[in-house]
Amino acid sequence: METATPVRRKAPRPRADALRNRERIVTAAREMFVEFGPEVPLDEIARRAGVGNATLYRNFPDRDALVREVVCSVMDRTVLAAEAALTETGDAFEALSRFVHTSADERVSALCPMIQSTFDRYHPDLEAARERLEEQVERIMRRAREAGRLRADVGVGDLMIAVSQLSRPPAGALCAGVDPFVHRHLQLFLDGLRAPAASELPGTPVTVAELRRTCPS
Repeated sequence: METATPVRRKAPRPRADALRNRERIVTAAREMFVEFGPEVPLDEIARRAGVGNATLYRNFPDRDALVREVVCSVMDRTVLAAEAALTETGDAFEALSRFVHTSADERVSALCPMIQSTFDRYHPDLEAARERLEEQVERIMRRAREAGRLRADVGVGDLMIAVSQLSRPPAGALCAGVDPFVHRHLQLFLDGLRAPAASELPGTPVTVAELRRTCPS
């Protein structure tokens, strides 16, 4: 007697309103983490998002999950901005510039350091988001070099360090007065990346692996 093959039921797709609520929570969390730091009360995030506490916890069972989602979404948006610039212009250096300026707008330098020892910084979602970002930036930098637009003696690690140092203050440091200067300074940095180089840099290009060994957080 043949055994009937069990029918696998597909998991129901999230409703549109549920997806909107999740997006509102992530947006509100990003804003409040930047303003007040990672320990902002979750009920305050729910209030800003316009949802109930139960909705927040249904989407994100704990603070770690919410912080992780915010950081992943920010990294993904910076990658998408670079990809869009490359598609629109075909200019790899323009795509690199878009990535740098979008990183500042997304407050990457404030949010990414939240993944400290209290969080699972090696979570698969975070690792995948980092890998997507690093691979895309490396690809864009390689194309810009091949086009003769980017100096040859800089690596992805150099770029990440500069964006972090030249961008806005850490999370919770309410210093909006520096905002007008951020993109100005980032543009000065980008001009220094253009080929031909005006001077020789000391040392060797910094790789992502070296950056992680030096600054593991």
